[in-house]
Amino acid sequence: MQPVPYDILEAMVQCFGKCFHYKDPMEAFLVSAGMPKALAAKHKHEAKYVWARNLLTELAESEDGAVKQRRILTALCNLRDLPEKEVKDRNAGLDALRGLKRLALSKHLVAKKERDAGKAARELHEQRARQAAERSKKVEALRDRFNGAVTSSDRQKAGYALEDILKELFAVFEIEYRKSYKTDTQQIDGAFRFSGFDYLVEAKWRKEQPTEADIMGFRGKVEGKLESTRGIFVSVPGFRPEVARKFNGRSNLVLLDGEHLVMVLEGRLSLPDLLEKVIARAAHEGVAHTPARTLGVYGRGLSK
Repeated sequence: MQPVPYDILEAMVQCFGKCFHYKDPMEAFLVSAGMPKALAAKHKHEAKYVWARNLLTELAESEDGAVKQRRILTALCNLRDLPEKEVKDRNAGLDALRGLKRLALSKHLVAKKERDAGKAARELHEQRARQAAERSKKVEALRDRFNGAVTSSDRQKAGYALEDILKELFAVFEIEYRKSYKTDTQQIDGAFRFSGFDYLVEAKWRKEQPTEADIMGFRGKVEGKLESTRGIFVSVPGFRPEVARKFNGRSNLVLLDGEHLVMVLEGRLSLPDLLEKVIARAAHEGVAHTPARTLGVYGRGLSK
């Protein structure tokens, strides 16, 4: 069997990049399409487009790679909807699927195996359900740890707990997070990359709300890095309104409080959606601190 033509492989890559939001469902899809789990996850550390392209390229070099390519192609063409509700641009994902199907049909490459397609769809649904349950369980465990730290009389210990909770919460939602580290002159509580920007994190769980000087000190750390670097200041007890307003429209900082974290830990909002909403308002309106109770007004709707 001949390998799948290059133009169809590229259309498949676009489908993977635009039809999936999290990496776990993409891996589950590949496994349901007949890929060995080790092979499916080999390039999982890469961006989804790179992951898909590397996998499909390597398959072309193997003895039965063309068969595996066709299985993935058939599984994609048998999708009737996007595999995930969390995909931010549904129209782009659906257009990519339609384009792939038209191209595959024009070259008579789509295998009509409805029974196999139905089985693959059921397996994918079951794996997605298991992954969602596992994510929910992990978030619930983090919520219990957070609630335990609320009642702790040792605020320094609570601060360390917050750093650990943040790192693990980001991991649950597949956002790579660097835990607390030191430079030659500074202590940085955390760092991550989201939607093309790098963010430094300041995490505080003190009894008192941060002062303007506290936040200004963190802003100095952020401004000492590359110009595109942004900052997320997390203060569990929140911020005094007059202090938060000082950073409206004049800095590249976003302020998060305990109510924001509780929304995520209680499953009312995913972490990516939380970040998207507060960052969008800061970027569009110059508001550094958007109260949790108003988040339904901005950005995308709440995750199901």
